[in-house]
Amino acid sequence: MAEEDRWGHGGYGTGAMTIAAATPVHRADLVVVGAGAAGLFTALTAAQAGARVALVSATPLARTASYWAQGGLAAALAADDSPAMHLQDTERAGRDLVRRSAAEVLCEEAPARVHELVGMGVAFDADRNGNFSLGLEGGHSIRRIVHAGGSATGRRLVRQLSALAVEHPRIDVLEGSRAAAIWTDQDTGACRGLVLEDGRALATRGVVLCTGGTAALWSRTTNPPGSLGSGLMLAHHAGAALADLEFMQFHPTAVTGVGGREGFLITEAIRGEGATLHGADGERFVDELQPRDEVSRAVFAEMARTGASSVGLDMTAIDPALFPNVVAALRESGLDATAERIPVAPAAHYGMGGIVTDLVGRSTVPGLYAVGEAACTGLHGANRLASNSLSECCVFGRRAALAVLDDPVPASASQPPEPTPLPVPGRETQDALWRNAGLVRSREDLATLLLDPYPLARLIGACALLREESRGAHWRSDFPDRDPGLDHRHSVVDPGARPAFAHWA
Repeated sequence: MAEEDRWGHGGYGTGAMTIAAATPVHRADLVVVGAGAAGLFTALTAAQAGARVALVSATPLARTASYWAQGGLAAALAADDSPAMHLQDTERAGRDLVRRSAAEVLCEEAPARVHELVGMGVAFDADRNGNFSLGLEGGHSIRRIVHAGGSATGRRLVRQLSALAVEHPRIDVLEGSRAAAIWTDQDTGACRGLVLEDGRALATRGVVLCTGGTAALWSRTTNPPGSLGSGLMLAHHAGAALADLEFMQFHPTAVTGVGGREGFLITEAIRGEGATLHGADGERFVDELQPRDEVSRAVFAEMARTGASSVGLDMTAIDPALFPNVVAALRESGLDATAERIPVAPAAHYGMGGIVTDLVGRSTVPGLYAVGEAACTGLHGANRLASNSLSECCVFGRRAALAVLDDPVPASASQPPEPTPLPVPGRETQDALWRNAGLVRSREDLATLLLDPYPLARLIGACALLREESRGAHWRSDFPDRDPGLDHRHSVVDPGARPAFAHWA
């Protein structure tokens, strides 16, 4: 690479450099936006294949949504498990909306990605014989979840991959940089690069959006404040289709009514080890290991029945050493998980919808890819199976990285567009989504979102109005039954068009 095409000097360690703002256009084989599990794994895969990678992160490394992930990675690693069994559980949780081809890819390739992470230095929990210590979570028929440090999996995974990325000589880390626009060719519409808010432009073979989901658009959420769907907005403005925006998974056990810990997620793995949920009368009211949509609605219904603002999670019989960070965080807030029930209620947690992609992450815009929660392959259907998301980041991150490097080197493109900061939703939008697109929706409530000032909120409302049924994470009080005619039909939004159903095999 010519010296003028490199990134400048200084930075974060061997090979990690900042871009000099005086140079308007810089080049890389691959630009990855977002430094969570999906972005880091994508960047490392491409770099290991010999590519020069620019890794764009709005936040410091190891401070993304993936960092806070308490769940593990789902993979058929046990002797009595199989990818076919994993597939069956994924499809059951997804409520006849899972794209089978995407689920087959995940279930077949997840074990190899777990072993690859071990080779990268991620230390997963093991039993006394050195075998993976596999956990059980809701919707799984067998123990198949690998964790690192119990409920600290996301933290340990992201820290290790961040350290590898910073030290890799072919990865240039751009911390504190925000994407402002996808650079597309005026004649073909193909993606040619990325423009940052500070005016720098990155020319590349392919841009991979790993920007996370939309759960922070809801006022009560388990996600960090930045999970506002920025990647979806960038892609849609560039001409990419979005899909399944109506499906927001609400996690059933987020702490509530505790100062400083509102929305703090208590991992499903704790219920997998025997923790129970209790109503105001002290009685259990749900099978805690059903898929998340069922448990969340049961909690919601119990709160409505009793008028209580929460239910109690009883984890007093659980060995605190299994989940040290959860127990410590609760103790810091004055809650003793070993002696009292923890007040919990549902919160927006994970969006099944996103940028429409194929099985290697390609969007409907040539040269533009998406991986992880920003993407929608149809893998999760109407309800994500617990711990499939971190596995998805690695499985599809590897596929996207290698696919970009198979793309031809693009010809010179038109000048990059001027940077325009993405709009930021106000509190009124977050309150409106929680109120009108929460666990139970209606036509009247959803229609109000069509007038919301934030474009993505309007699209969410339009998709939810289109789906006149109840399925998985989308529950309509005016259409309480599932419509078999909508099996495997996904709500797709092309730019400038209304949502319409498309059948995905």
